[in-house]
Amino acid sequence: MHGYANPARFLKIARPATAWLLGIGVFLLLAGVGGGLAVTPPDYLQGETVRILYIHVPAAWLGMAGWASIAAASISQLVWRHPLAAIAGRAVAPAGATFAALCLATGSIWGRPTWGTWWEWDGRLTSMLILFFLYLGYIALSSAERERGGDGRMAALFGMVGAVNLPIIHYSVLWWRTLHQGQSISITQGSSIAPELLWPLPLTMVGFTAIFAAVALMLMRADLARSKLEARLRRSAAE
Repeated sequence: MHGYANPARFLKIARPATAWLLGIGVFLLLAGVGGGLAVTPPDYLQGETVRILYIHVPAAWLGMAGWASIAAASISQLVWRHPLAAIAGRAVAPAGATFAALCLATGSIWGRPTWGTWWEWDGRLTSMLILFFLYLGYIALSSAERERGGDGRMAALFGMVGAVNLPIIHYSVLWWRTLHQGQSISITQGSSIAPELLWPLPLTMVGFTAIFAAVALMLMRADLARSKLEARLRRSAAE
């Protein structure tokens, strides 16, 4: 990854990659959502409400994957001093927070007809809410450090410590009695979702992931442009 530490080299790849990821993501997302809404049959138990899974599951995945990316960037910053690591963490955080919020919102909408309540303080929902607040804390801390001219170490430490919540989210349905259903898709056990309902889900998963990556790249490019502008202003002021 140090080969892409040079901002000019990174931008040379990031510019076309952003457009490609965004285009592919939108195409797959429209195909998956269209298939999930218009082609797949209603579930025999949940009826039409099951269709929210095509949004809820990718949102949950990206909410967790976003923080895993922040933790990886934090390790890269603290251990290997990668110059773009802090920028990557700041770029991923808003996208991750958005998907965490979308996961909570769609889960609440799905829970109302399924559980009879908008919210339940069980392990999965509570730990996901904590993740959303962790995102807000990381965004505030990294922004404050950047405004004060810091190197982002405090935000990086926060990103690493916050990763402790990820296994709690994943295993919460196994550790505690909960209304939230268990794992529906597993590498070892396969899927408990009927095939006629399952096929649009990979499309929305990959589509949302590509859009997530495109947004993160756009925010990284904007951050680098801002840093470049600030450097120019400082040089102009010194002359």
